[in-house]
Amino acid sequence: MAIKICLFNHKGGVSKTTTAYNLAWKLARKGKKVILVDADPQCNLTGLILGDDFDDFYRTRPNDNLMAGIAPAFDSIPVPLKAIDCYVEPKNSNMLLIPGHINLSEYEVSLSISHQLSNSIPTLKNLPGAFNWFLILVAAKYNADYLIIDMNPSLSSMNQNLFCISNYFILPTSPDYFSVMAIRALSNVLPKWEKWAKDARITFGTSTYPFPTTTPQLLGTVVQNYAIRNNNPSASFQTWFDEIADCVNTHLIPALTSEGMILPAHKYTTGQLAKGYAIAEIPDFQGLIPKAQHLGVPVYELPDSSLGKGKVLTQYKRIRDRFLTIFDRFADDIISMAI
Repeated sequence: MAIKICLFNHKGGVSKTTTAYNLAWKLARKGKKVILVDADPQCNLTGLILGDDFDDFYRTRPNDNLMAGIAPAFDSIPVPLKAIDCYVEPKNSNMLLIPGHINLSEYEVSLSISHQLSNSIPTLKNLPGAFNWFLILVAAKYNADYLIIDMNPSLSSMNQNLFCISNYFILPTSPDYFSVMAIRALSNVLPKWEKWAKDARITFGTSTYPFPTTTPQLLGTVVQNYAIRNNNPSASFQTWFDEIADCVNTHLIPALTSEGMILPAHKYTTGQLAKGYAIAEIPDFQGLIPKAQHLGVPVYELPDSSLGKGKVLTQYKRIRDRFLTIFDRFADDIISMAI
């Protein structure tokens, strides 16, 4: 069965979408079948992958997206959920996409009600397990190894549902004061979500689309979007690296541990534990993003011919190869930890 990994932080601007895309691409390059799930109504991940074909895709394939896939459950259509046809990335055929939909948030209210009033409104009992069942069907259709779920920056019921049906989660952050605040908040929120899920596994266990029995566990944090100097974070950013690590160790980890949301200690590398469970540190892409978006590839797969000439080429090759090393190691850690 495919492993579901969500990238979640209710704080915006921490590069969840970019990280999901780069990680999934690298896992696919390593021979894993990976399905990206765009669960953000802004559809940034879908736009990143489809590019100029975005509008044509929805016009020619209106039923091949996340909202259409779960519509039978949420719109009370008397047909069972079934797998859609994913978009296959032409430059990396092991990576597929379940596109998002700008109207996905329309299901937010009914899902929220189902989380609270399922016993009094029987027709709602199938909604909490619908996302999970649909993803299982799609993963089985493509024999996927991983489902990477990109979520919107909020504490919505939809995010709660997607988080609680995941096997693992990654917490992207940025080295700033607001990320520290977000980690403190999530130290309270995520255990509460898991407590709700424990009841949901009983309440919705006999539904047509049963709620999964697994508890989401932390793979690690990711610290990104920072300047480097001499191959290390600049001094101003390093202060926040330390603050984030301290907040993770003193607030987040104890809270998650109490609900069984942490892996056994030996699963985490020594480097992760020393840096506040950071599974990856990803600096600013330094001008490579526009080039990568133009060619429709991650920054670490940019060809030399796209990087310029002379000293510019030398500089950009060094930056590109740094990201190749980062995401190669990141993907290897995911493969070894998420089993």
